[in-house]
Formats: sequence, structure tokens, C-alpha cells
Amino acid sequence: MEIVSQEDHRLLAIWAGDCAEHVLTHFESRSPCDDRPRRAIEACRAWVRGELPMAQARKAAFASHEAARDAREPEAVAAARSAGHAAATAHVATHAPHAAAYALKAVARESGAEVERAWQYDCLPEHLRAIIFAT
Repeated sequence: MEIVSQEDHRLLAIWAGDCAEHVLTHFESRSPCDDRPRRAIEACRAWVRGELPMAQARKAAFASHEAARDAREPEAVAAARSAGHAAATAHVATHAPHAAAYALKAVARESGAEVERAWQYDCLPEHLRAIIFAT
């Protein structure tokens, strides 16, 4: 994936955070006392606003992936991984599509992947759709 500007990088991070937050309930409903994925999404957004260095967002990403390893249900694992990849987008923009892919896995058992993918598509800035949704 080729990102042409820092602004596109930030737009992808916003989108990745939105994708992760959209399915976060699949983790939080099963692990209500574990806020690592939520903190990863918050770190992603703080990085976009320039309030958090990339290294701190990356640290939050690792913590969310650790939460995924601690989770038992596939939907919770996928939701935590989505949040981890959203935060990791601060480091490398190519994590953004992984945040979206894991969000799809979080809703797959509900037969919601098609609806989720359409929602993701609609939320992504139009000029980035060809990069993310390349066929």
C-alpha cells in the first residue's frame, strides 16, 4: 500500500480506529475489566491529534495484542487485534487494513461481515478506497 502523504496516514489511522471501535463490544462484553483494546483505540486517536508519540501508540498496540492472546472467544480475540492494529497504524499505515480485517472477523459469526465491510467502505475517505479495497 502506498500512502502519498502524512495526511492520508492520519486519515487511515482515524478509519482504523473507527473500524476497531465499531466492534469493540465483542471484546468488552466478554472482558469488561480489561481496557487494553479501548486504550489502544484512544492511543490511535491521540496520535492522530498529535498528542501522543508514535512509540506510545505502538506500546498500546502491543498491549491490545496481549489482550487478544488472553481472550478466549474468537470474536473477542478479533476485536482486540483490530484495536491493536488501529494503534499500530501510527507506526505504519499498512496496519489500517488489518484493523478492518479483524473487525470483520469479530462479526463473522453474526453473519455481519458483509454489512460491516459496507460500513467500512462508506467510512473510508473516497480517495483512499482504491488503495484499501483493491481487487
